[in-house]
Amino acid sequence: MSETLQQLAEVLEQRKQADPESSYVAGLYAKGLDAILKKIGEEATETVMAAKDGDAEKIIYETADLWFHSLVLLAQQDLHPDDVLQELQRRFGLSGLAEKAARRTNG
Repeated sequence: MSETLQQLAEVLEQRKQADPESSYVAGLYAKGLDAILKKIGEEATETVMAAKDGDAEKIIYETADLWFHSLVLLAQQDLHPDDVLQELQRRFGLSGLAEKAARRTNG
């Protein structure tokens, strides 16, 4: 995992103990799952709109926000970015169509 991702995961974990009045992330944790999911939805929409506008700088900025809030969700659920990276590694080299079909038969 990248050093930046590891550092961010550590900070997000620490924010679980922080004062919601002094930390944006602690405030999200205090508001609960629905607030985190709402932020992910907002950031996903903003990412889509940036892509529709074809603005590379905005796409990067909004994707960073989307990834950040997704990492907040992982931490809130006591999951780690490594869990997602391991899943991506598992899928690497597989046909996306075959992997998707396997999820339908297993799920």
